[in-house]
Amino acid sequence: MTACRLVIADDHPLFRDALRLTASQALPDAQIIEASSFDGLRTTLEANPDADLVLLDLNMPGMVGLSGLLFLRAAFSAVAVVIISANEEPSVIQQALALGAMGYIPKSAAPAEIRAALAALLAGEMWVPAGSDPQRHGSSDDAELISRLASLTPQQVRVLMMLSDGLANKQIAHALGVSEATIKAHVSAVLEKLGVDNRTQAVIVTQRLMAAAASSDAQARAVGLEAGR
Repeated sequence: MTACRLVIADDHPLFRDALRLTASQALPDAQIIEASSFDGLRTTLEANPDADLVLLDLNMPGMVGLSGLLFLRAAFSAVAVVIISANEEPSVIQQALALGAMGYIPKSAAPAEIRAALAALLAGEMWVPAGSDPQRHGSSDDAELISRLASLTPQQVRVLMMLSDGLANKQIAHALGVSEATIKAHVSAVLEKLGVDNRTQAVIVTQRLMAAAASSDAQARAVGLEAGR
């Protein structure tokens, strides 16, 4: 297989080390870059826009659940993203695929299975766990919300993520280096695209989808730690 550039985004050093070892066994000539936070991942991709594949955990500092995937698909659409997570809920897998993930790898997967997944993904194929149905659709409400979220621009996604963190317009403007009037315009556009009347409703409907994935992932991580994984 030809050399490639792979980004591992996970805030757990031990898992990053294990995944790097597995990936390097499958792709000995690959350049493997690591990121431990979502801001670090953004910086990495800005410096490496030609990355071939991002392996993205569902929970890292700076993102909640599927919000990171939503932003990456909007801001770095040319980079393939695969979720690698302790969460194996079928609904979360379907939501990730609907938001543009190229695949979904459970953290419980054996090294040989991860190597097979990487080979398939780098060949341009979708990869999901055995038994998963990539054609299956969730509820119509979730499908509608995912479609609306996918219509947001990268900056609108960032604003929505910051709204979800409880930041005021002034704080968001300072963080993004723009005027408060610009943020107000972004918020108005977000409300219109999501079909809601105010920022509170925007946060509620978004967190309903994003937090479900994050909560399940956190529970799965805890079970894994207790089991000595």
